[in-house]
Amino acid sequence: MKISFNWLKEYIDTDLSLKEITGILTSIGLEVESVEPFEPVKGGLAGIVIGEVKSCRKHPDADKLTVTEVHIGNDKLLQVVCGAPNVAPGQKVPVALVGTTLYKDEESFVIKNAKIRGEFSEGMICAEDEIGLGTSHDGIMVLDSDAVPGTPAKEFFNIETDYTLEIGLTPNRIDASSHYGVARDLAAYLAVLGKGKLKLPSVENFRVDHNELHIPVVIENPDACFRYAGITISGVKVGPSPQWLKNRLHAIGQRPINNVVDITNFVLQEVGQPLHAFNADKIKGGKVMVRTLAENSSFITLDEVERKLAADDLMICNAESGMCMAGVFGGVESGVDENTKNVFLESAYFNPDYIRRTSRRHGLFTDASFRFERGVDPNITVWALKRAAMMIKDIAGGDISSEVVDEYPKPVAHFNVEVSYANIQRLTGIEIDKKIIKTILSALDIEVAEEKGDILKLKVAPYRVDVQREADVIEEILRIYGYDKVPVTQKIVSSIAPTEKPDRNKLKNLIADMLSNMGFNEMMSNSLTRSAYYETCVAFPAEKLAFILNPLSLDLNCMRQTLLFGMLESVAYNQNRKNADLKLYEFGNSYSFQHDGGSKGTLERYTEEDHLGLILTGSFVTQTWNAAEKETDFFVLKGFTEAVLKRTGMQPESLTLKSISNDVFAQGVEVRKGNTRIANLGSISKKWLREFDIKNEVYFAEISWTEVLKNVIPDSVSFSEIPKLPEVKRDLAMVIDTHISFADIRELALQTEKKLLKKVFIFDVYQGENIEKGKKSYAVSFILQDQEKTLTDFQIDKIMGNLVDAFEKKLGATIRK
Repeated sequence: MKISFNWLKEYIDTDLSLKEITGILTSIGLEVESVEPFEPVKGGLAGIVIGEVKSCRKHPDADKLTVTEVHIGNDKLLQVVCGAPNVAPGQKVPVALVGTTLYKDEESFVIKNAKIRGEFSEGMICAEDEIGLGTSHDGIMVLDSDAVPGTPAKEFFNIETDYTLEIGLTPNRIDASSHYGVARDLAAYLAVLGKGKLKLPSVENFRVDHNELHIPVVIENPDACFRYAGITISGVKVGPSPQWLKNRLHAIGQRPINNVVDITNFVLQEVGQPLHAFNADKIKGGKVMVRTLAENSSFITLDEVERKLAADDLMICNAESGMCMAGVFGGVESGVDENTKNVFLESAYFNPDYIRRTSRRHGLFTDASFRFERGVDPNITVWALKRAAMMIKDIAGGDISSEVVDEYPKPVAHFNVEVSYANIQRLTGIEIDKKIIKTILSALDIEVAEEKGDILKLKVAPYRVDVQREADVIEEILRIYGYDKVPVTQKIVSSIAPTEKPDRNKLKNLIADMLSNMGFNEMMSNSLTRSAYYETCVAFPAEKLAFILNPLSLDLNCMRQTLLFGMLESVAYNQNRKNADLKLYEFGNSYSFQHDGGSKGTLERYTEEDHLGLILTGSFVTQTWNAAEKETDFFVLKGFTEAVLKRTGMQPESLTLKSISNDVFAQGVEVRKGNTRIANLGSISKKWLREFDIKNEVYFAEISWTEVLKNVIPDSVSFSEIPKLPEVKRDLAMVIDTHISFADIRELALQTEKKLLKKVFIFDVYQGENIEKGKKSYAVSFILQDQEKTLTDFQIDKIMGNLVDAFEKKLGATIRK
């Protein structure tokens, strides 16, 4: 979940820094996973000031250029050559000073002192698209006449610097799925310190202008909709939102649509209450009905997809048809667009079970469904409606043209929970002052209804769906009070032995299992290798080799710097034995001898690093009767590499790719996370393919497992030894009855030869001319292999004879010669 730092501070009175607030949020269970700076305008308009054009004259050598003198708030007038047709004396304009970086269409350029056709230019008068404040390039941006020269553009346009906080919201904390919800937790923490007053915007000034557009609401299914409130706003002018509202949405990664829809999204992100705006003129029959429709009813959603409804899909309907999938997705016909004049605004509390089923049934996962299916606050329904209505009137104009319609047949009750001070001390392990306990409870909207001796009888707000037991309340108290305040005892009483975090063996098994399931075979090569590989290698130079003092042979005289050469040896070995289609992976260490220079002289040391190697060659897809052969390429390797990194916790969006080309890779990329290299991958150069006498293209990735261990997720793996002896392939073509399937052939073959028959696959099917009616021809391949010895022709012929007999007797097959 994304939270805007500036937006968050609107709901809590505090002068805490960004670092302090992120630390507090993490400590109370709202883990801040990342903090990213946000600028509504790229570059933040740095280096751009307001200027006043004092004079203009035609450029002597260019008809379309104007030489201007611009006042920027000091004694010196800047001479600026301008190509805009609308520049004129007296205008207030944005001026990019020398050294300013401007951004346009994903490109940037720096303003420099320049001579343009012989005339000196000391800056640039900008159009709105050149500074990111619009798309127009018809001329320079002319500002209001009261703009003061020398004012920084950032200040004039009210461009604020913000930060986007990515919070890892756990599934049980839907109460914190809004800026106000996060502020409430922060305020609870600060309340213990006597600081941080919580502020919710007031709706006391809400007023109804008239009642000329009253739209009644009927809840036909009260089990699915507990509360439904609505109001109308007439005479609105739908258009772009003001910049401040766009900035708020942009800061949390949302795309502004129009002022009405943006306001509903704003309130959703503000307090966690989803809203929906309907075009009131399209509500047929002049009333809103909350009901279900008949099974398989058609409904076209906002994405213009026609969907078939289930009988328990809750719908918001007019008198004739459905308008919205309640709490999930709006309809294409009732939405708000630039032609909308009158708006019906909805705020509701739906049964989470209904929303969850509808969302998953149709594969529609929206911000609204995310909150409704976990449980929103039924007591903020009308407040959110009034808040949005007031904002629409203020921003889009119009009149509030009806009273609030609030259908709430059966109010949702608070949760009643009893908690004792004794149990609080027993479960937390510490004695917390009773005043602090009550302060925390009050700050979390948990009311102390009665205190009798050691027992507190509490009323928990219904939006706290995760707090329904005594243990839940105690967890909330300790979460806010501070887990770090619980003293660590000197004695550990446990039968669980502490393990290394991350558990490298468990993680390795997890990835090995995943790769094996993807069709890879695991290999293991010797850490000892021949130094001759490195003597002509630039990417892995010989001076970094760690040599063996007493080598057994020249082929095993040093430690490997990379897994590549050992894996190329395996490729060559398999290729020479007619096994050219390979997907191999290897976990192993690499070693190097480092020479580090310094003030104290050269420091020599040996280093060891864990690696994971992936190597692919030959066909990625083997030819079958209905699929053509597909050769392995770089993108296949890239996909597997990304799968490994993603499975270990590194998301693709957090990684950067840099093209590399050296004597190892003909073409390749380096994968980095920040300044750290995570992996290299690409196609192996012809030089090394010739060195190992490999005929096919080879694709190789080497992942730094040492770095991967810093970003983890877990499982287990099983594998078997790769066969050392070659397999034998034999083909049979047979004519069989059309009702016999390949599965029948395969099952019979494996029953007939259980020991040496390893694979059965079909590569051709034929029906038609020269095949009698009711028959078809199958061409089937059989792979035979003995793990202990090479198969003889006698054995092979005997097995194939047995298969032919079985097919003829049990399937009525005719073997084609």
